[in-house]
Amino acid sequence: MHMRGVVRGSIRSSCIGGLAMAACLFGALPALALDAIVEKKVFEMPSYTTTGGGTIKNVRIGWESYGKLNDAKDNVILITHFFSGNSHAAGKYKADDAAPGYWDSIIGPGKPLDTDKYFIIASDTLVNLSPKDPNVVTTGPASINPDTGKPYGMSFPIVTIQDFVNVQKALVDSLGIKTLQAVMGGSMGSLQAFEWGADHPEMVKRVIATIGGPEADPFLIGWLNLWAAPIKLDPNWNNGDYYGKAEPKAGLTEALKLVTLHARHWKWADAAFGRKWAEDGKDPKAAMGNQYAIEAWLEKAASGRAAVSDANHFLYLVKANQTFVTGNGASLEDGLAKIKAPVLLIPSADDLVFPPDRNMRPLKDRLEKQGNAVEYTESITSTLGHLDGVVNIGKAGETIAQFLAK
Repeated sequence: MHMRGVVRGSIRSSCIGGLAMAACLFGALPALALDAIVEKKVFEMPSYTTTGGGTIKNVRIGWESYGKLNDAKDNVILITHFFSGNSHAAGKYKADDAAPGYWDSIIGPGKPLDTDKYFIIASDTLVNLSPKDPNVVTTGPASINPDTGKPYGMSFPIVTIQDFVNVQKALVDSLGIKTLQAVMGGSMGSLQAFEWGADHPEMVKRVIATIGGPEADPFLIGWLNLWAAPIKLDPNWNNGDYYGKAEPKAGLTEALKLVTLHARHWKWADAAFGRKWAEDGKDPKAAMGNQYAIEAWLEKAASGRAAVSDANHFLYLVKANQTFVTGNGASLEDGLAKIKAPVLLIPSADDLVFPPDRNMRPLKDRLEKQGNAVEYTESITSTLGHLDGVVNIGKAGETIAQFLAK
């Protein structure tokens, strides 16, 4: 669906072309591409007021869609993305792109998220990690503050997961959509799915949450603090004032190394690297600069991702995840009580970011006690830990299809 200059009140949607997207932090997926070339579009709001009362002018977020919106506008599924992700959930921007979108294995004709039946929307969030990626459109600290003509930096208002949802709601409203068959997301995307269910129970018919939890528990808050620490220790960060100057690339790279390893599992590390050296003849015991293979791999993966990422955006994403509680209210109980839709929970058994014993298993019991219809499956178990919920989502495909059919 291609929209150009469509205006409804103060909200406008327009389209931009796409270039090949940089490989996501989690790696490309071994999946067949959606049989379609997809297009990145742009949604704009003249102004948005955050949940904390801050004002953001000229809000822009990217989005894309798969399938066709029916006349009743009631066949919509919204996909919300993970921490290092974006709206590119399926298909390719160009036929020769190296890899399709991250959930291409379940999105397309005849797939669990059947584009012959559903109109599927995916959007970039505010403060998306990768504002330097030409296929990402986002508003955040790296954006120009129209009041000053300079990047916001750390003057950008604090944003929450609920703010991500509020902007997505404005996008959905601009398309005349009043019902969502489901909101589905992985990791940080699952936080958004829970928030959608709590904030708009009259609109959301199903919540599908993968590798996530209903709030950031203290242990995760601590981990997120560690993710952010290398950036703040980099002298080039300069309290966020680095635009037009030397950027904190070293700190950002170290931060992304932490994220990359935390999102995987020791089973993967054992199988992929063992104790191999990075270079033949260079024993790590012989010199401080000699590395193990996994060290060199982490450096390469994180450096590549850092090239399209922004350090301040990383910090704002960390804050949004740390402060998350479903419903963005005083208590988790209050937030969960607002969710009325059936919920499908899809954890990874070996998830080190959102361990099921701390998150989805207790959540299943809590939702059932309050009367929600809940389904739970650990069908995506493999050796990749948290990352299984992205790479191996196809293993839960049949469960997803059956859940959507009810």
